[in-house]
Amino acid sequence: MVVKSMATDFLSGFFSLWNAWKFVTAHARLLRYALIPFVINVVVFAVALYWGSDLFAHLVGDYIHPQDGWWWQALAWLVKALAALITAIFVFFAFTVVGNLIASPFNEALSEKTEQLLTGAALGEEKFSLGRLLKDAGRIVLDEIRKMSIFIVLMLLLVVLSFIPVVGPPVYAVCSVLLTLYFLVVEYTGFVFGRKRLRFADQRRFVAAHRWRSLGFGVAVLCILMIPLVQFLTIPLAVVAATQFCCEKGLCSTRIDPGL
Repeated sequence: MVVKSMATDFLSGFFSLWNAWKFVTAHARLLRYALIPFVINVVVFAVALYWGSDLFAHLVGDYIHPQDGWWWQALAWLVKALAALITAIFVFFAFTVVGNLIASPFNEALSEKTEQLLTGAALGEEKFSLGRLLKDAGRIVLDEIRKMSIFIVLMLLLVVLSFIPVVGPPVYAVCSVLLTLYFLVVEYTGFVFGRKRLRFADQRRFVAAHRWRSLGFGVAVLCILMIPLVQFLTIPLAVVAATQFCCEKGLCSTRIDPGL
């Protein structure tokens, strides 16, 4: 029974982005809130890809020159593979971190409207206001910078750890993935916790209490972020899915409609 419950929670989290997609398409009013993060994601990804391609060209151009010999060809292949990996990591983290940071005020609005639809609270009472959005932008962006800074510092510490012979690389491989998954859950549920003026300690307890659903959600977001083109939809859908998650677990002011 315990294993079945864990699997059910994991799958519920894993398919939460699909449920978020169905929810957004069923509520057209959310599309205008999702559109701006979508456009921001496209622009940030294009810039990151351009810079990443330039980085790749420099890495390959500086170290690879046409030479004869199989050993040189093998070395060239290894350098190109390493350069491609560095480029991919650069593009992924630039897209995820910078995209979330720039789009955070709009993601906050999307999360708020999603909560209103789920709870039926204050629907239609307050129209979208760019002025109000900009007024709250400072607080939201500051919160994002704090979270991003902690994530980047921890990731850099893991990179340093990876240089320890034998144990470093496998420890880095496992811990970096787990840290990324945890960061994704904290990032997207954070909009609800921020609105409720709840502390990070409360958020940590929430994630721990629902660890398997949180894990499924994080894995789904990470997987979709790696799919070309589809990744542009990931951030707004993750915001909606995380808001649904929080509301279902009692963080919203009103009981969620079972029909949603």
